[in-house]
Amino acid sequence: MARIGIAGAGLLGRLIAWRLAVAGHAVEVFDPADGPAPRFDGQGAAGFTAAGMLSPLAELDNAGPTVATLGLRSLALWPRIAQRLAAEPAVQALPDGAPQVRVQGSLMLAHRSDLGAAQRVLARVAEGRTIGLGAPQPLDAAALTALEPALHGIAHAWLLPGEGQIDTPVMLQALAAAATAAGVRWHWGATVTQASAGQLVLADGRTQRCDTVIDVRGVGARQAGPLASADPRPHLRGVRGETVWLHAPGLGLQRPVRLLHPRHRVYIVPRAGDRVVIGASEIESEDRSEVSLKTAVELMTAAHSVLPALAEARILRLDRNLRPALPDHEPRTVIDHGLLCINGLFRHGWLLAPALVDDALAAADLAAPLA
Repeated sequence: MARIGIAGAGLLGRLIAWRLAVAGHAVEVFDPADGPAPRFDGQGAAGFTAAGMLSPLAELDNAGPTVATLGLRSLALWPRIAQRLAAEPAVQALPDGAPQVRVQGSLMLAHRSDLGAAQRVLARVAEGRTIGLGAPQPLDAAALTALEPALHGIAHAWLLPGEGQIDTPVMLQALAAAATAAGVRWHWGATVTQASAGQLVLADGRTQRCDTVIDVRGVGARQAGPLASADPRPHLRGVRGETVWLHAPGLGLQRPVRLLHPRHRVYIVPRAGDRVVIGASEIESEDRSEVSLKTAVELMTAAHSVLPALAEARILRLDRNLRPALPDHEPRTVIDHGLLCINGLFRHGWLLAPALVDDALAAADLAAPLA
């Protein structure tokens, strides 16, 4: 058994804490948030803001084969994680219950005037065949209506089979509850200012010593000094993302949708309780202020153009956060003498987390891969 100190209680921090506690380690997690509950003020874990699309094929539009291959592995791991969490009494007792992973495919849509932009995306996505991801399947109007009756006014559509989605706040709450039940100790309101081999330094001057330190603070890790030339932390930047959350009773949308456009990609993701998340704004800014009118209008207009029933939806919240990105937009893991860092997941956090954690914990000899 090792004494593990984790800096950061976002998606990676909660997933790692649960995995290590189940493996028999003594785990303590430090995070500046005031508790495990969701925050939608731009200051909490970016994982709460994310729509939770598990789309290794579609993400080839924005990433290379490394991200797609890791995403394909994670897509197989998420249902196993959800199944194990669902068996935990602590998770069953949560108000939202156990998290669900839905794998029904996703849709790519384009209006008639945007076919050129769609074809450029499809050319990049076609690379998925070389790594076992298959290819988008064209749908005519009848086939699209059979899959998603709520969609209207679409000239071009493709089904991306095998892709999925996850309810991010529900999964984050479940991971925290299961980790607590396994013995994890949480230190909320505790900001880590330095994470180095065997030692965490907190903002109040306290020092926490342990056998292994795991730094998964996202953008918050940027202040760390490099431990080696491969250390990603000094090179991090925050990329702003904004989302709109709607309540749309009776909409009936079952699958995540990506609307292709020459200037931007808009995704529409159904959630339990007749909720819908609209997003995909990607702004090179570290501004954490409220969502801009421009983004809100563009996202909702785009969504309404393919889902007319959204006209009567109610706006639940406008959310924003910063995603940690490296210059190449790919994740990086560094293991060095009692310090493990994982960062730079960019817009692919939920897509990549299980596979990255599996590889990192095995490489650090802390836990076997998830069976």
